[in-house]
Amino acid sequence: MLCARRPAHSRLRRVGLNNDYRWRRLDKSQVRQWANLIAAIQDADHDDEMLGEEDLAEEFVNPEGDFERGSIAACDGETMIAYCVLYARTEAEPVHMMRMWAGVHPDYRGLGIGTSLLDWAERAAAPMHAARFPGRPLSMLGQCLARVTDAVALFEANGYRQTRWFHSMECDLRMWVPPQVGAPDGIEIVGYSADRSEDAHLVTNESFRDHWDSTEKSQESWSYFMSFSAFRPAFSFLAYEGSEPVGILIGHEYDAYTRATGKRDLHVAIVGTRKAARKRGVASAMLARAMTVARDDGCVSASLGVDAGSATGAVGVYERIGFTVKDTSTAMVKVLSQGG
Repeated sequence: MLCARRPAHSRLRRVGLNNDYRWRRLDKSQVRQWANLIAAIQDADHDDEMLGEEDLAEEFVNPEGDFERGSIAACDGETMIAYCVLYARTEAEPVHMMRMWAGVHPDYRGLGIGTSLLDWAERAAAPMHAARFPGRPLSMLGQCLARVTDAVALFEANGYRQTRWFHSMECDLRMWVPPQVGAPDGIEIVGYSADRSEDAHLVTNESFRDHWDSTEKSQESWSYFMSFSAFRPAFSFLAYEGSEPVGILIGHEYDAYTRATGKRDLHVAIVGTRKAARKRGVASAMLARAMTVARDDGCVSASLGVDAGSATGAVGVYERIGFTVKDTSTAMVKVLSQGG
């Protein structure tokens, strides 16, 4: 998340990549510094989506990343003060929308570092894009909390526009009364097991095919996703209609969050239903099962993220099961190349 205490037109001097700070690509030797930086950003912005060293270490084997060409970090002495990582996508239809994950330490905001990161990201994206999708249109996608208005202003001052909004939703499982939601007629909900991985992969790709900015997970990307240390098979489920898989729910639990708060949270990383099985209560039944199992195992909350404009009415589904909106982020998009 790119954040700034002041808009980009601040009268403070603008910082480029050639200054007193040490700029270099990110590598595994910097995981602790990176985790400390992210923790400082999250604390300043009151963002409780916490990532630990173990979570960040996994990023270096993400098949959509390229840390050699698509990462940079700035350090002031031994303290990392800014970072930016680029992620390519598996598809470019109709546009290759690369993702940018970036942030600036709260004590170093307003100095133009965020603008320097955006400038670097656009330059670094070009060769990464050309290697994967030559001749195709290219856009850059960043994201920030909508209430951090200086971050929004920073993006907009550099040619980005607000394009989509996403809610973070939560449910207090200590106060939650499970709704009387059973599996719909003809639907069986079963726990996840490794031999069902391909079914889960199939349902995930088909469920999100009509969602904004969604691209299919390749086999390599799927294997990477399912290897996360946060993945909890016991909190994950599939729905079947006969022998046909129609629904998927993948549960995560982040140890960094538990260490920081002393509380366990079920994070619903994926919940989806294939188009032919929608509007039948499949997602609600899977959510109720996962939340009940997680609560009985000691989780005190559940969380998830959702597209505020989802055409499937997902926000309403989650509200009916017991979730409420906690925060909203905005997707900031800039067209970098029309292709051709």
